[in-house]
Amino acid sequence: MSDVIEGIGRALADGWWMFWQTLWALVLGFTLSGAVQAFVSRARMQEALGDHRPRTLVRAGFFGAVSSSCSYAATALAKTLFARGADFTAAQAFMFASTNLVVELGIVLWLLIGWQFAAAEFVGGALMVVLIGLVLPRVVPSVLTDALRSRLDAGAPQQESDVRTRRGWADAAGYTISDLTMLRRELVIGFVVAGFADALVPTSWWRSLFATGHGAWSSLENVLLGPFLAVISFVCSIGNVPLAAALWSGGISFGGVIAFVFADLITLPLLFIYAKYYGTQVTLRLLAVFWATMSFAGLVTEGLFHLARLTPTSPTGDHTVGIDDFGWNATTVLDVVALVGFAALYLLYRRSRGEAGGDYAKDPVCGMQVEKRHPGAVLVTEEATTYFCSDHCKHKFVTSDSGSARVPG
Repeated sequence: MSDVIEGIGRALADGWWMFWQTLWALVLGFTLSGAVQAFVSRARMQEALGDHRPRTLVRAGFFGAVSSSCSYAATALAKTLFARGADFTAAQAFMFASTNLVVELGIVLWLLIGWQFAAAEFVGGALMVVLIGLVLPRVVPSVLTDALRSRLDAGAPQQESDVRTRRGWADAAGYTISDLTMLRRELVIGFVVAGFADALVPTSWWRSLFATGHGAWSSLENVLLGPFLAVISFVCSIGNVPLAAALWSGGISFGGVIAFVFADLITLPLLFIYAKYYGTQVTLRLLAVFWATMSFAGLVTEGLFHLARLTPTSPTGDHTVGIDDFGWNATTVLDVVALVGFAALYLLYRRSRGEAGGDYAKDPVCGMQVEKRHPGAVLVTEEATTYFCSDHCKHKFVTSDSGSARVPG
């Protein structure tokens, strides 16, 4: 029994030190993301995404990268962009960039695994946008997407905050806090699961799961298996990075880790959301294209880094990624500064909540800040109007005890 307790304690400690090592990066990344969401309107994005020409895909990738969000919110936004006139392929490219070509993800990858993985994120992410532009229009033709668009609600255009005003920065603070609130479960699960995987799962078990020592065959098997683990892990967005670190320490190939990180958009809950948005037929096609794109991007990125002699050395032995000491090093100083800055940001959010409340609402399920003129979903009852970031959160609210009590029978 004491061995079990000791193992659990070691696993939780590993997860905690992974979190501590990346804390300042998380605060910085979400703060930048909140500012961009407040000061760059989605309406401007939609005007530029009417087709899937190369120039448009570049715009989609750029807009997605600067509008980073969790997988659920990115999925809902891609659906809304498509419903309002954006090309289906451009909207999906935007979604890929919004969850993969993001600063906070790159920083966390750098801190937990190494700079090579951060660089590979941007190389492979850009490659995926290109692949989506080439393959998706042929697998999901306009004859299918035109019929889909007609049954999706277009809604109203988004309002843009003013960067010169205190209220504008309050909006940005609201987006930052809501994004962190929305991702709290994924982040906690990601670090806890990674801690257990790192501390308790023997390296030999991981290496038996992934083919190693067989050259190109090993690389191919790893990049195909990586997304499958993402599908069944239910952990999306940045929450899967700590688990990726544990997989890397367990023997998965460089390309397999990259493919796993990219595969946050095909977890089972998101596949159910795609089916609700686009139907089963289109969802199955999206799954095939997304999986192939993630695996191919991981494989090609590994090859490019191998040719450039930038591939990191695989860990050997019973390697762990956790840190087990505390001191006044650079990471500690950055974390303290980040905590002070975050406290100031949260104070601005709390004090300005009433002022910004006229234009924004808080999703009661995930905590995301939702603009009332541009919600992912709305529930209108005799008692109140409730705004949600996506249909996924609306469904969870309606089926919950608090939500069912407010919905007329």
